Amino acid sequence: MAAAGRLDLVVVRHGLTAWNRERRYQGHRDIPLVPEAYSALAMLRDDLPRFNFDAVHCSDLTRCRQTLEFLLKERKEPTKPRFDARLRELDFGDYEGKCYDELKDLPAYRAWIESRGEQAPPGGESTAALRKRLEAWLSELFDEAGEKEYREVLMVTHGGVIRELRRRFEVIDFWEGSVGQGEGRRLTFLHRHGDWQCSSSSAVPMPASARR
Repeated sequence: MAAAGRLDLVVVRHGLTAWNRERRYQGHRDIPLVPEAYSALAMLRDDLPRFNFDAVHCSDLTRCRQTLEFLLKERKEPTKPRFDARLRELDFGDYEGKCYDELKDLPAYRAWIESRGEQAPPGGESTAALRKRLEAWLSELFDEAGEKEYREVLMVTHGGVIRELRRRFEVIDFWEGSVGQGEGRRLTFLHRHGDWQCSSSSAVPMPASARR
């Protein structure tokens, strides 16, 4: 069992892409970061030295890989990063590459929004499917954390994944759990009664007011 039965999962969203800037749905499209993404990511990188990560996990899409490479530059982690398709953004199907103004008058799009993503978009993935792949990943993480006594783990992923984690562990609405590019959450889990339970969630990077 992990020492003291505690695990901090630091979950961060990738940096800015052109489609983020244009407010287009990206989903599984492999869109790279724009050059200005790195200046915004610098604040996050400066905050990470307070953590000593036992393991690093990352979506296999380019925007997350580039984010991770920048964040870990000049850091020596104990293990190589693991790239996992289960950490990808929700698959938006026919809506990928489009923005709200192009979709807002479509009945199917409005129904998707009103369902909070429970109804899959045309050709895409429901939030139930997203939950299923994340649950499989989390189960493996918790098993490994207990076996190898992990204390801190980094995960670089997408906005939809973070919204789902916040919905589950912070008990908020799926659409309300968004974070900006290069931002995320620190989820603290305690092992109680044979299970991992989330005890707290805080912003990453740490707000400047909290560093004083």
